[in-house]
Formats: sequence, C-alpha cells, structure tokens
Amino acid sequence: MGKTPDVQSLGRASDWSHVRVVVAGFGVSGYAAADNLLFLGAQVTALDEATSEEKAEKARLLETLGATVRLEPGATALLPDEVDLVVTSPGWKPTSPLLAQAVERGIPVWGEVELAWRLRDPERAAPWLAVTGTNGKTTTVQMLQSILLAAGLRAAAVGNVGLPIVEAVMDPEPYDVLAVELSSFQLHYTHSMAAESAVVLNVADDHLDWYDDEPGGRTGGRTGGRTGMERYAADKARIFERVQRACVYNQSDPATEDMVRDADVAEGARAIGFTLGMPAAGNLGVVEDLLVDRAFIEERATSAAELCTLDDLASTAPHFVANALAAAALARAHGVSQQAVRDGLRAFRPDGHRIAHVAEADGVSWVDDSKATNPHAAQSSLQAYDHVVWVAGGLAKGARFDDLVVAVRERLRGVVLLGRDRQVVADALSRHAPDVPVIDVGADETGDPMERVVDAAAGLARSGDTVLLAPGCASMDMFANYGARGDAFAAAVHRRIARND
Repeated sequence: MGKTPDVQSLGRASDWSHVRVVVAGFGVSGYAAADNLLFLGAQVTALDEATSEEKAEKARLLETLGATVRLEPGATALLPDEVDLVVTSPGWKPTSPLLAQAVERGIPVWGEVELAWRLRDPERAAPWLAVTGTNGKTTTVQMLQSILLAAGLRAAAVGNVGLPIVEAVMDPEPYDVLAVELSSFQLHYTHSMAAESAVVLNVADDHLDWYDDEPGGRTGGRTGGRTGMERYAADKARIFERVQRACVYNQSDPATEDMVRDADVAEGARAIGFTLGMPAAGNLGVVEDLLVDRAFIEERATSAAELCTLDDLASTAPHFVANALAAAALARAHGVSQQAVRDGLRAFRPDGHRIAHVAEADGVSWVDDSKATNPHAAQSSLQAYDHVVWVAGGLAKGARFDDLVVAVRERLRGVVLLGRDRQVVADALSRHAPDVPVIDVGADETGDPMERVVDAAAGLARSGDTVLLAPGCASMDMFANYGARGDAFAAAVHRRIARND
C-alpha cells in the first residue's frame, strides 16, 4: 500500500493509483466520473440503489477495467471502510446516508463539476463560461454555444446539459472554450472552480424540498440555521467565486447583483448587468428593437454596439430576450465579435417544450411551455402574452404561487388545473384572483387527462387568446417527464382541431 494521498491537491497530473474513490450514483455523470477515474488509475467503487439494463451493461464494462460496481437496493446505505474521496451525483442530498457518513468521517465530497475542474489539462485548459439560475439555464447555455460556434471556436455545452463535463475536459482534442450549465445541486459540491466569466440569470423558489430537508440548516458540513431558500441562493452564488473576467447579473433581479457584490473574484473582474430596457454604460440591454452592448466597447460611455435585432431571435418573449442578452454578455466577455453574436443567436432554435407554438385554430393560439416547472418560469411565460388560459399543476416541490398570481391575474382569461398539487395553485388563485374561472380536471380519473384539459381550455378561450401549458410544477406525478407532458398536450390539441375540422 502506498501512503495516504493528499486528496485536496489531486489534479490531472497526480498519481491516482492509491486513491480509493466511491462514486455515489451511476447515472450519466456518475458513469463518466467512474470511467475517467479508472483511466487515471484510481481504485473505484460505484454505488447506486437502482439498476437497469443500460446501467448493468456499463457496470460490466467498468468491472472488466477493475472497478467494483454495486447496483441494488441498499447499496448506498453504508460507506465502505477504506475511502479517500467520494464523488457524488448532483441530485444526492447532503443528508443522504452515504454522504452524511463521509462528512462525519472527514472524507472530502466532490461533485462531478469539482472533479472535472481538477482534471483539466494545465497545459491547455479550456476556459469555462458558466451559467446558473432558477430558469433559463439550458436555453442560455445553448445560445452561448451557438454564438461560440459561429465565432469559429471549438466549443460545447456541458454540465447539466449536453456532454458530461468530465468527458469534455478529458477529451484528447482540447476545446477552445466550454459553455457550462450548473444547477444549484452541482454548485453545492463545487469548491475550487474559477470560471472565466459567469452569470446568475435569476433566483426564485425551486427545489426547496431538497434544501428544506436539511435539519438545523446543516448543508454538507456547513451549518448556520439558514432557510432552504437562503441555502439555495447561496449555492447559486458560488458560481461567482474566483471569476476571472466578468460576473454577469440580471438588473431586474436584485438578488443576482447582491451575489456579485459579495463574491470574492479575481482582481480586474467586472460586474456586467443586462436589462430589457436601455442599458447604462457597462451593461447590455435593448434599445427599440435592438440588443446592444455598452460593456465591451471602448466608447461605451457614449455609444452602444448593435448585436442583433429582436427579429433575429426565435422568440421575443421577455425571458427569451433576457437569456439572449446573458449569453451575449458571456460571449463578449470572452472576446467574441458582434457579428458572431448576431449569427449565433439568429441560428439558435430552442429545444422542444419551451414556449413552443403547437397550433392556432379559431383565433386561439396553443403554446407548450411544459419546461416551466416552477412558478418563476411559469410567470415569465405568462407575461409574454396579453390574454391567457393557463394550464397549471403537477408536483409543486414546496413552491408557492401567490406572487405569480398577483403578477399575472389581469392576463388570465381562465385556469385549468391538473396534477397532484393543483390545490396549491387553486388556493393562490382563490386568495388573489377570485373572479378568474378555474376548472379542475383532477389527476386520477379515467381517460386521457390532457383531453379533459384541452376541452376545458377551449371552452374558456376566446379569439385572440393563448392557451398556455406552463404548469409551474414538475411532471412526474402523471407523466414520465416534462417532455411527455408537453407531447400529450400537443397531441390532444391536434386531435381536438382534427375533430372540429
């Protein structure tokens, strides 16, 4: 046996041969972590409570390379005796028995992001442009990737979307730059990352069930008695720590500016705001129908550089424009030209179930924003339309809807509710918009629930209205995922239109 390794100093060039690593979780990121740790020579044990044929096949492959893999109920109940490091999948709560045991024994707990940061090649490490926020992360990262590719750079969207970040940093052909999407879960287990530039798009209630389960405010060894929301926001704010060039914040969300103000950044790093209004010097914003830059041009005190027009974007919904400004700010901080920003944004099309137009019939537009899985996202979506029949409900994840209803009640023609926690939405509507018609289609009745939703919404809508699926809740009470929910909605809409033709 070799000497006990100094885990905190481990990096790409270290000797990993005597490092005993437990990988907690064997999903996409867990497998990537285990695979690359084996490549570096570490002694790897991978544990997961769930199995599948795909996981079993990957387990067999890693076992032939020398790993120990246990995929079965109870596999994660106890941390093995001899462990130097635990690498956890992002969804694991700090209160999970395995992680709690690691903290109690003084064993470092890293996430895949922390591992990836340490495994960058010091001779040719690609800078990271990092994105977090309650909503809009994936769209912004994909916009940023499109801009970087338009600039002729070898770039990839990684992290919480796209390629596992460990695979990206270990790629034999180095990237020029990485667009990194980071969730609060991933940031919670990240300790040394120093992004070139980073943005927090917004901060609102989400995943509070993950944070509120921590007794006494204990969070992975950090205590303080903070609320779940405070701990959630603190994890988001980690993205600004050690930033090298630009901390980008949302001027309409003061919490994001506070995070920049409190961050310990590299000397010379700048605070750059974005706004849907006319920007002051040092910020990005909108002038008439133009997205403009007053941050990354020499004459910013008196002038603005045109980046693109609103018509260049796939949507002019306010939150979509805000995401484009955030992506542009990160790209411009990296030195990308105005033309590349325009070309990248012009070429970008969002993934499905993000303010996706489904159909129009009898003057009514039907829109699928099933990806709006929390109240903040739903509010952003609702504020893009003047008169809305809102389809809402599902798993609320501990969120409340009072602020949302107050903000959008004048826009609501009516509301159709479904899903397990629909009463949470109904109660907020009763308190703050009692005159808005509400139809509860339930969750457990026989038949296709989306057929009932669409028929109910059609009965409420008038010509010129938008029927908007923006549930404000997760989908897993009734559907496999938000995509399946959106698909069911679109299919029911098309069936109704076909019947009425």
